[in-house]
Amino acid sequence: MTAGPSTRPTAPETPTPETPTPEALRAQLATVLARARARSAALTDCVDESELIAQHSPLMSPLVWDLAHIGNQEELWLVRDVGGREPVRRDIDEIYDAFKHARADRPALPLLNPEEARGYVAEVRDKVWDILDRSPLAGRPVERDGFAFAMIAQHEQQHDETMLATHQLRSGPAVLRAVPAPDPVRAVTPDEVVIPGGEFTMGTSTDPWALDNERPAHTVNVATFALDVAPVTNGQYREFIADGGYERAELWSERGWAHRQSAGLAAPQFWERDGAGDWWRRSFGTLAPLNPNQPVVHVCYFEAQAYARWAGKRLPTESEWEKAARWDPATRRSRRYPWGDEEPGSGHANLGQRHLEPAGVGAYPRGRSPHGVDQLIGDVWEWTSSDFLPYPGFAAFPYREYSEVFHGGDYKVLRGGSFGTDPVACRGTFRNWDHPLRRQIFAGFRCARDVPESA
Repeated sequence: MTAGPSTRPTAPETPTPETPTPEALRAQLATVLARARARSAALTDCVDESELIAQHSPLMSPLVWDLAHIGNQEELWLVRDVGGREPVRRDIDEIYDAFKHARADRPALPLLNPEEARGYVAEVRDKVWDILDRSPLAGRPVERDGFAFAMIAQHEQQHDETMLATHQLRSGPAVLRAVPAPDPVRAVTPDEVVIPGGEFTMGTSTDPWALDNERPAHTVNVATFALDVAPVTNGQYREFIADGGYERAELWSERGWAHRQSAGLAAPQFWERDGAGDWWRRSFGTLAPLNPNQPVVHVCYFEAQAYARWAGKRLPTESEWEKAARWDPATRRSRRYPWGDEEPGSGHANLGQRHLEPAGVGAYPRGRSPHGVDQLIGDVWEWTSSDFLPYPGFAAFPYREYSEVFHGGDYKVLRGGSFGTDPVACRGTFRNWDHPLRRQIFAGFRCARDVPESA
């Protein structure tokens, strides 16, 4: 495995995009806020009240908690802080403080019922529209460039993805609908590409809506490495299982093997085997034959690590992943996305819950990085080998609980977003993190390997 990259705190990066007019910025903010709310409504209106208040897994909150929490965060930051208005419901602040109560304990709280929760979030949003119309979108850092509004849109979309994961864990018939993900339009060859060593700019200091853990931009020197062109597919992972991957302790870390044994892991979550030995996957209430061309999803870090060892490779570091996703050797600068600085379109990546599954590898040639790496954005979050730590020069903003309190904990970084991630909460610098044993998230991986500098 390569040694950790060296870093220094200053570096050039993608040029700051042209600042939109206040009117254009308000329209952009209104769009992302409305899109998030439409998705929240779709995820909660499709089930009855009994399912909204139920806890479908101890790992997840009841859907109605997520809905009211979305409204409470919006009230705290946009109504009270930015707008300077009187509280709508100060009495519920502690109930919907994510740090006060573990998810497993939330059903026992005096939660707003579904009708009350819907009324609450609607009342808050009505006030927010007025505040957005009046805000100069300037002044304090939290208000500058509409950051607070964008932060709340990202927060809601992150909880929408969490609610989507809750839907995957619920039992019963399918209630969500979406068109199938696209099939590959070309073969993904070669299997891997070599990315030359050298410096690149990691993180950002100019993206106005980037969150604190993405900042600041800094120069990182990464050694030459090889990276898989595509995420590991169901078909490839099935070969790992067939070769005894879950029975061979030598492929697993000591901690990973202990977890595999205690949790009884034998395949990715939601995989089922029929009497003929064929694999099927259960997805949002529907059981279908395993699609071998789609990226594997619902694997934990330990499973990804074991597969990589079986393949004679390793997981990429976070800095390797970002260099592959952002660095353009022709212009010698880091781009916002693998394909450039253009906002994600339907031809670039599988984002925004347009589909309820990953797309087959090779389905998004327009989303390729300059190095020739496919599907770095969308489809599945990708585990990296890196711990979740602050960048050099990190400063918590606008509150410690977004990132700082997680630094140094038992978390591994995931990159790239999934089919359930909205574009507003996904970019080449965006960082996600979770415990290495988590499988309910829409996570997969791709592999890397060391390459001698002379290769």
